Amino acid sequence: MYFHTTRPPVLKLLILILLCGPWLSAQELLVTDAQTGEALPRVLLISKENRASAVTNARGRATLEGFEGQQRIAISKLGYRSRSLPYAQLAAQDFQINLQPSVLNLDEVVVSATRWRESTREMAAQVTALAPRAVTLQNPQTAADLLGLTDKVFIQKSQQGGGSPMIRGFATNRLLYSVDGVRMNNAIFRGGNLQNVISLDPFAMERTEVFFGPGSVIYGSDAIGGVMSFQTLQPQLATGEKPYISGGATARMASANNERTAHADVNVGFQKWAFLTSISAHRFGHLRQGSHGPEDYLKDYHVQRIDSLDRSVQQDDPLLQIPSGYTQHNLMQKVRFRPHERLDLTYAFHLSETSDYGRYDRHNRLRNGRPRYGQWDYGPQKWLMNQLTVKHRREKSWYEEMSLRLAQQRFEESRIDRDFNARQQRNRIEEVLAYSANLDFTKSVGQRLELYYGAEAVLNEVNSVAFNRHIYTGEKTPIGTRYPQSEWLSLGAYLTGRYQLTENFSVEGGLRYNQFDVQARFDTGFYDFPFTRAAINKGALTGHLGWVWSPGENTRLKGHFSTGFRAPNVDDVGKVFDSQPGTVIVPNPNLSSEYAYNFELSAAQVVGEFLKVDLTGYYTLLANAMVRRPFTLAGQDSLLYDGTLSRVAALQNAAQARVYGLQGGVELKLPYQFTFDATVNWQNGVNELEEGSEAPVRHVAPLFGALRLTYRPSAKLTWQVYARAQGRFDHADLAFSERDKVASYALNEQGLPYAPAWYTLNFKLRYQLSDDISITAGLENMTDQRYRPYSSGLSGPGRNLILALRSRF
Repeated sequence: MYFHTTRPPVLKLLILILLCGPWLSAQELLVTDAQTGEALPRVLLISKENRASAVTNARGRATLEGFEGQQRIAISKLGYRSRSLPYAQLAAQDFQINLQPSVLNLDEVVVSATRWRESTREMAAQVTALAPRAVTLQNPQTAADLLGLTDKVFIQKSQQGGGSPMIRGFATNRLLYSVDGVRMNNAIFRGGNLQNVISLDPFAMERTEVFFGPGSVIYGSDAIGGVMSFQTLQPQLATGEKPYISGGATARMASANNERTAHADVNVGFQKWAFLTSISAHRFGHLRQGSHGPEDYLKDYHVQRIDSLDRSVQQDDPLLQIPSGYTQHNLMQKVRFRPHERLDLTYAFHLSETSDYGRYDRHNRLRNGRPRYGQWDYGPQKWLMNQLTVKHRREKSWYEEMSLRLAQQRFEESRIDRDFNARQQRNRIEEVLAYSANLDFTKSVGQRLELYYGAEAVLNEVNSVAFNRHIYTGEKTPIGTRYPQSEWLSLGAYLTGRYQLTENFSVEGGLRYNQFDVQARFDTGFYDFPFTRAAINKGALTGHLGWVWSPGENTRLKGHFSTGFRAPNVDDVGKVFDSQPGTVIVPNPNLSSEYAYNFELSAAQVVGEFLKVDLTGYYTLLANAMVRRPFTLAGQDSLLYDGTLSRVAALQNAAQARVYGLQGGVELKLPYQFTFDATVNWQNGVNELEEGSEAPVRHVAPLFGALRLTYRPSAKLTWQVYARAQGRFDHADLAFSERDKVASYALNEQGLPYAPAWYTLNFKLRYQLSDDISITAGLENMTDQRYRPYSSGLSGPGRNLILALRSRF
């Protein structure tokens, strides 16, 4: 165990920083809702002239330090109409401004495209962001559910302690997670479903964005299908001489899994220092599925150990999915120091840990009419991050804004399984230590050209342990590890820019070169590998080119071509595991990067003050794809793995895939404070098979989307009725790797697996009891449907009553 309590080196560095500068008193700006008069938190202020930026605090106030004399200050917030005013006009208005609520807005400020705050008006790529108001109303249970609120990200779950996003036909290690600008992907991110996103705390999020399509120019390897950017709560400084103290607490419960969640956060800010603490504790019981749906999803038994024997026990409630319960704790601590207006330093500490939790889909498997496993658990999933961020602004130099992010992350995950009534329990424990450094700059050249450039270094160290433990005596016997002892190194540099050709037309483009190195050392004591070391050292060049045309204030047309890459990681190069009974995946030290080539067109139109329509079409070619193919090890096509003679396979650069689709949305402003919106996602894709034929891509989801009707008569009350739905995948629509998963799918008339269509009807309500206290209530899946999202081994919640009480001060 490497989690310890010694003071992190970056915290020592922060304590030693004694940079001082004069504190300049600055004017405060108050931003309010034009309809209700309530103060608006998290409103963004940006001046492109000198790259100054600020965010309003919980009381709707922000200091205008650095904005003095600026001719254009952009003021924006999701769900409100943006405004742009000179500093002199704000002064004439006594530094007070209001924003008009609007769901029909083509512009929002995002950071995921360039790591800097930029308007979507200027970006050729598609980015969607979650409005804080929508997140508060929907009240998501985990960070995976938070992503699902976009209605454009499909979430797969093999167990309740999970959530594997699918974006435009890609998933797992072909998507990238970014937390406060730091890469979360590590060297053992696999091609199978991932649950790392649940390490993040949805209650500690200030903003969540999804960047669609390849983002490798900025983020490097893995950013093929998209980038999920999470920005956590930021410490807020005092805007005057008095300390700024704010915070909140939340208590939440849900009936479908007997959830009990508690959260608290507090911010203490002074003029130069600010401190923020966030703590969350979650307890989730076994998940109950709905009562109306396919009988194939029912498993009315579970395994218990009684009198030293595994026994299949009939459940009193056959709708309970046992085992699926678990607990989780999250802690975040941030310290911010701003010695003067041009320099800002923030240290952040994150810690997340779960209990053991059962992999429900594996517990569905049978052998000779009995449960195959007496136990199949993921051990505690642990994530720790220390991060130091330094931001600096200057004028008339080779950069105007600089950001340095130094991070140290530690990951631990484990697998604990035992065959039914077996005495040996297999334990495989993986630990990854990840170091990263990101240096990013911005520079304006004249009035038309914006440049973004930077460099990145990432080092991962992988340690893997495996042993059998006798469940009676506790004696441990070493077995073959899942991964070799390894290091994964990535070094990259990029340059990208945007040029305003005319007032209504801009172009952008960029390049990145990346060098990666993998070093793996294999133990041949358990497997007869024909090698003891594997080394890969190669480079990758990626780029993007796009344009944005705004023929009118309410019309936007975009085109974007981009490339992305995924370098082989330790999971690709060195893993040994059973992908399914009778097949074992072995290392292949001769892998190269896979490349994606993506083209997309999008259009958005606002009609009057009542209708917004947007549509995006995309096509992605994945070349040199790493896919599983039959393989030989020491001349043998089979080997004995965990007591089973298994066919040998390995990842190889042996195929290509094509994915294409449409994303569309409609927003309609109705009378009497009603709004209606709809989102639909259609995609299709094929993989090239070994013999040259084609088959469906595994991570292409069926048609899915949502319809929402929202009513907000006042600042105190909001309610929403909505439906979420997924289309049907017949057996022929399933990827070949999915067709054998009988326990995870419903069966058609021929007894073959398929994914039925499903829908849920839901209701959410939020009421502001007072200025400081609000209540959120919801009834999900009101008709108690029994449904299972595509590729999932766990059914979704049945009828689910959710209550949450929130307090802010």
